[in-house]
Order: sequence, then C-alpha cells, then structure tokens
Amino acid sequence: MYATTTSAPRQPAPPQPEVETFSEASKPREYYTRPQRDLPPLQRKWPGILVASILGVSAWGAFYLYATNQERLSSSVVKQIMSTISENGDLRETLGDAIRFEPVWWLNGDPYIKGAVHMLQGNVDLCFRIKGHKDAGTLYFTSIRKTKGESFTILRFRVICDNGKIIEIPTSAVQ
Repeated sequence: MYATTTSAPRQPAPPQPEVETFSEASKPREYYTRPQRDLPPLQRKWPGILVASILGVSAWGAFYLYATNQERLSSSVVKQIMSTISENGDLRETLGDAIRFEPVWWLNGDPYIKGAVHMLQGNVDLCFRIKGHKDAGTLYFTSIRKTKGESFTILRFRVICDNGKIIEIPTSAVQ
C-alpha cells in the first residue's frame, strides 16, 4: 500500500574491496621528507616586555598623580583657603573678582596643587595657581602643629601675583 515502484532499473551493487592480509606489524613511515633548512630564529621577548612594563608603570604613575591631586583638592584645608582668599579685599583689588583655581590642561581642567596635606603629622604645605578676571598668581600656604592637641600655626600665607606684587594674607582672617 505504501510501497512505490519505479520503472527505472536498479543500479548494480558496487564491487567489494579486495581483502589484503599483512604478514608483519605495520611500521609508520614519514608522509613527506623533512625540510633540511634551519629553523627561523626566535623573536626576542624582552623588548615587548620592556615596553609593556614602561607603559604599566607610566599609567600607574599618572593615576597616582591624579588621585593624590584630587585628594589635596578636596581637603578641608584647601576649601578653607579658597574661602579666605575670595573674601580678601587686597586680592580682589589686584586679581579681580571671581578668584578661582587656575586649571591645567593635562588634568582636564582641574588645578594642580603642589605640596602635601598631612593633618595627622601636623604639617600642611601647599602651592597652587589662582586667577581672577584681571590677573593671576601663585598662592603659598604653610602651617604646622608643634605638638599633638595644639592648634596649627600658620607660617606662610601669601600670593605672589604675576605682575610681581606680593600680597600677605593676614592669619587673623583664617578661622
């Protein structure tokens, strides 16, 4: 009922392969003759390792520089300094209104603050650029704490303007 018949003649069965018998165990042979030339010299790995090491150390150094600068920038000492100098009349007269950090291109618009803020060790020594709408200058601030538990003593708090004028910020202005 489901079988179909065709009128085409059947194909003859393929001939059976000849049976081959071996008298000994087979012995592997080379598929091709080996090349007789020398192998190419190995490439040296140390130049690549040296380049990768230099790039890695440079990236680490750049990140360290950025992270420590951001830490100094966000410290309470720097915020207090900026609030003090923005209220100083002599600075506003010389630099102009809107006294702010002077950005640097390699920190993507952030200022670079040189120095260190070591509150627990008792010393703060900072130097950074500021600018107003008239002029710019470099601020220097140094403060120490002689013994634990005492308040900090301000040793240096001045702005040296680009026009050569030196403005001392009175320490009484700092709270």
